Amino acid sequence: MRIIWTLFLMIGALMAKHTSGLQEITINTISIPVIYEQSGIIPIGHIQLVFQGGGTLNSSQNLGLSALRNQLLNEGTKTLGSVEFAKALEQKAISLYVSGGNETLSFQLDYLKEEESRAIQMLGDLLTDPNLTTQALQKSKTAIISQILNNQDDFDYLADELLDSKLFALTPLAYPKLGTPEQIQSYTLDDIKNSINQALQLKRLIIVVGGDIDVSSTLKKLSKILEQLPNGTQYDRLHFTINPTPSTMIKHAPTKQAYIYFGSPLIVNDLAKESYLAKVASFILGSSGFGSRLMEEVRVKRGLAYSAYISFTTRPLVSYASGYLQTKLESQDEAIKVVKEVIADFVKNGVTQKELDAAKSFLLGSEPLRNETLSQRLGAKFIFYYNGLPLDFNATQLQQIQNLDLATLNAYIKQHTEINNLTFAIITAEAKSAKSKQDSSQSLAKTAKTPTKSSQKPKKEQK
Repeated sequence: MRIIWTLFLMIGALMAKHTSGLQEITINTISIPVIYEQSGIIPIGHIQLVFQGGGTLNSSQNLGLSALRNQLLNEGTKTLGSVEFAKALEQKAISLYVSGGNETLSFQLDYLKEEESRAIQMLGDLLTDPNLTTQALQKSKTAIISQILNNQDDFDYLADELLDSKLFALTPLAYPKLGTPEQIQSYTLDDIKNSINQALQLKRLIIVVGGDIDVSSTLKKLSKILEQLPNGTQYDRLHFTINPTPSTMIKHAPTKQAYIYFGSPLIVNDLAKESYLAKVASFILGSSGFGSRLMEEVRVKRGLAYSAYISFTTRPLVSYASGYLQTKLESQDEAIKVVKEVIADFVKNGVTQKELDAAKSFLLGSEPLRNETLSQRLGAKFIFYYNGLPLDFNATQLQQIQNLDLATLNAYIKQHTEINNLTFAIITAEAKSAKSKQDSSQSLAKTAKTPTKSSQKPKKEQK
């Protein structure tokens, strides 16, 4: 353990040569946070514009609109069109991609150092001149509708969607993010334009920059394209709680396996003090794969599934436990029973010193691999910042894990009895007995329609 920790500190010392931090720039009187890292290892630049409030949760009344908007934003500019804009990017080895999360809309730009000015110019063109044309809209609709239809044959997707509908009931998280084909077809160019205008506001912007760049120079170039955006309004962060009532939902499909997804509440009062405990507990229970409690009981000991997984999500937006497995149709009930038993035993009895030591060894020893690239480091810093934590919280969390003792971890686990309140969503085949019964009923109904001598009785004698 000491060797692993020493190795991590040595790598951390090398990483410290990178200049990183948090600062602000002012555009149109608005102070905008900037997360940055200067690293001259490779002559590349990375820019990410993250607009809070531009995600799927903010279109719950217009399901799929955010996804359609993001798809269209990847169709280039109105001036150049999709093909020519893509060619212009490719000629300069520039990558520009638009994506969205639950709460955010993100523009990600990657480029060679010598092409920074051109790359930022093209980013500005996309921000101010998106391809709002009938052709681009129809192409985007076709792509989203195709994705929706393909998902109907993805039983993992269907089980996950079914779980969300119950676990996050009465919140925007319960709705399908892509909407329906009918909803997608109904959206107009004005709908897309309004969605873009609502998302691209300076007061909602977080900037992430990094690479072999001069931060001041890069931000000056960015300011010129961003000053064209409206100031807008501040985004109020959302928070939701999980449905605490256990339940089981079953949906039948023509499948040869049972797809079992499950989830439960996880109460988090202080992210800075509890996230490392949740991380270690989750690792031991089921997020680590082979060697985890759930995998050992479900696959190794009983052979019920190829894999079984559970993890804890701890975020200001929502905190919960969730997992999944696939099993044979005839093993469905047994697999669910085992999941419940494993989690109940975990909460009641906690973990062993051996399990804790193994978790520490992996989490501390593999940390350098999770921070070896620029995008990984900047991504981690952004998540910490967005969750209200210091940019260097990673080092704090690793120290917390290093110092964690068995009594503290087990006390934490035993406090969280709420994770026993499991909701299950199951995609499975209809039971043969039920189908046979249905067929038999249909046969009887058909027979009843054909009068026979025995059935031709006075109405008063019929029951």
